[in-house]
Amino acid sequence: MDRRTFLGGAAAVAATPLLDALSDPADTTTGQAAALRLSTTAYRRLDGTTPSRDLAGTVESHLRLIQSITHNAAHDADRRRLAAVGSEAAGLAGWLAWDKGDHGSTRSWYGSAIKAAKAAGDPLLAAYQLGSLAQFEAHSGNSAAALKLTGRARRSLGTLRPAVADAWLLTVEALAHAAAGDRRSADRALTAARAGAESLPADPPPWPWVFRFDAGKAAAVRVTCGARLGLADWARGDDIEALATGHAKQRALLVCDIAAGHLAGGRVEAAFTLTARALETGLHYRSGRVIERVRAVRRSLTTSSPPRVVRDLDERLHDVYL
Repeated sequence: MDRRTFLGGAAAVAATPLLDALSDPADTTTGQAAALRLSTTAYRRLDGTTPSRDLAGTVESHLRLIQSITHNAAHDADRRRLAAVGSEAAGLAGWLAWDKGDHGSTRSWYGSAIKAAKAAGDPLLAAYQLGSLAQFEAHSGNSAAALKLTGRARRSLGTLRPAVADAWLLTVEALAHAAAGDRRSADRALTAARAGAESLPADPPPWPWVFRFDAGKAAAVRVTCGARLGLADWARGDDIEALATGHAKQRALLVCDIAAGHLAGGRVEAAFTLTARALETGLHYRSGRVIERVRAVRRSLTTSSPPRVVRDLDERLHDVYL
């Protein structure tokens, strides 16, 4: 069976039990918007167990279907509803492109997601997509762009300020400050984000958040900021709590950040033992983002006589072309 067909079928099976619950009585598209949204949600969940290179083509086909249905919608209200669905799918396409290491496509897809959210007239969705692009820019080292985007996200929210949106945007701002080398501002944002996350209700997060944002995820961002800032205590202090969050690819990225913390503290063997573990995950899922993060950790060590654990990593990386 063709992989794309299989993935589409898997998403449909995952979504079917929820369709009736999420149908909108005002939706005159005979449930199309709800069905398309549930498929997008299922694809987002498949991301944790499926290489992005396998899933991306299916998601892009799904997005083209959404765009076609949106174009043919008879009523403005339906076009707005379908534009919101298209925004979610474009945002997922951006996330998958990022994992593949295709930064040009990442920006393009996130730009499409922001534009569609605005066409939908949904300020919360627009803030989510702006924050997602800001997160990408922060991880890419573009601090000024990331902070500008988080500012736009907050302006989009206006007085509509769900607690989860505020806490999440604080972590994005922390990443941006860390990219600029601003420890004090990063720490301030992280402290506020942690406090906000700990006070969130136990209820499922509001749409468009599919996965719960909690103190563990705030702890993971602190580890990442510590790695960017070269602070060994930040990058190791919340290891256990942080590693309990996310799926395998996200944990591999975090392992690289923890490895960077060990390296900042002079523990080369421990750092590259962890980096080798992350590399195995990156190879298994063919994640360009994980592989590039492994390479970044390796580049941060400059020595004329690397220990055996580093030489072994170099041998593995030599034949990796992701």
